[in-house]
Amino acid sequence: MPLLYDAAVGLYHFSIRAIAPFKPKARAWVEGRVGLWERLEEKRSELQGCLWMHCASVGEFEQGRPVLEAIKREQPGLPVLLTFFSPSGYEARKDLGSTKPGSLVTHVEYLPPDTKANAEQLVALLKPRASIFVKYEFWYHHLHALKAKGVPVFLISALFRPEQAFFRWYGATWRRILDCYAHIFTQDEASAKLLRMAGLAAVTVGGDTRFDRVVSIAAAADEFAWAAAMRGSAPVVVCGSTWPADDALITQAIRPDVGLLRIIVAPHELEAAQLNAIAKDYPAPVIRWSTTVTDAPPLKELSATTLLVDRIGLLARLYAYADIAYIGGGFGDGIHSVLEAAAWGKPVIFGPRHIKFPEARGLIEAGAAWEVRSAQDLHTLLKRLLNDREALAIASAAALRYVRVRTGATERIVVALRSHL
Repeated sequence: MPLLYDAAVGLYHFSIRAIAPFKPKARAWVEGRVGLWERLEEKRSELQGCLWMHCASVGEFEQGRPVLEAIKREQPGLPVLLTFFSPSGYEARKDLGSTKPGSLVTHVEYLPPDTKANAEQLVALLKPRASIFVKYEFWYHHLHALKAKGVPVFLISALFRPEQAFFRWYGATWRRILDCYAHIFTQDEASAKLLRMAGLAAVTVGGDTRFDRVVSIAAAADEFAWAAAMRGSAPVVVCGSTWPADDALITQAIRPDVGLLRIIVAPHELEAAQLNAIAKDYPAPVIRWSTTVTDAPPLKELSATTLLVDRIGLLARLYAYADIAYIGGGFGDGIHSVLEAAAWGKPVIFGPRHIKFPEARGLIEAGAAWEVRSAQDLHTLLKRLLNDREALAIASAAALRYVRVRTGATERIVVALRSHL
């Protein structure tokens, strides 16, 4: 496998560098790794014996964050390296890094490309005492380098599916990657069963730490006066992490017979083309967060119909002002976090590509979520919910209940990790 794996990784690196001049995200991936080793070398003394947490992007970090916060409460002096694979994750959380007392993370960095030399160099530089990978990170050389040096690696909030290579007839080599983990904490029993059938014993159903994270965000109850001013007498639909396909569906679905409503839309990526399209196509008048919102609260209810949130990091708290949440991504690679909205007791709507997300299925079964496949579906659903306040209240209560009864994963995982940290 290493030869095939290295060839695939090499091809990926070549491809991403080839398209970097034309794709901002690819360019950020390449440019962000320039000077990586110099930055790590500069932080060598502060990072010795650290806990290394690795996440694909910002969503996975929010999943791992409750565990990291719990560990730091018990060991406030523990150095922490946080790495990301994606530029969006790094850019969103790069400011967390600090050597000041009480900081959650000592340094934030990009994951070095997964080659044998890079992996061995990183472990030699850090000498980590333990490592936590979140959800589905399977980097062959990094994992083997950690295992070779006796560093325990934990995979938390993991999800597995039968069609993955680990569980196929040709998957013996892939399964050896899983042997690099000292322990795997799965989100559900189905994932744990797959791993046990594949011969892994160090497996525990820990649950999904995202439930703990979204509940803590809701409990903090940060107030956004400008978002609150959107409510007035009209219901609010918060459209979170939308892609252009979602925007097209939403704008087609919102017709006059739905009734008066306000929209807060936060696209997944802040690319100029999508922001301009939202400003043009969503119900007018449209105001932008970046050009309108100030530290001073608005003097009265906003007259805008659409508030375009062209800032990162606000969405999870903006769901507090929704009557209904639409979650983007369901017409692309997969939906974004439905739990951020459900934690506030908001029913959620999303597109059809959610099969990999058990919480989406769970919320549907609980009566707190709906799948839509067309603008007509969304139009009909919005009209029904907004005209039947009792049905909306029942769905809201179901969403909140679904989240609340599933908290506690963080404590289960931290109890198991204590002896290693």
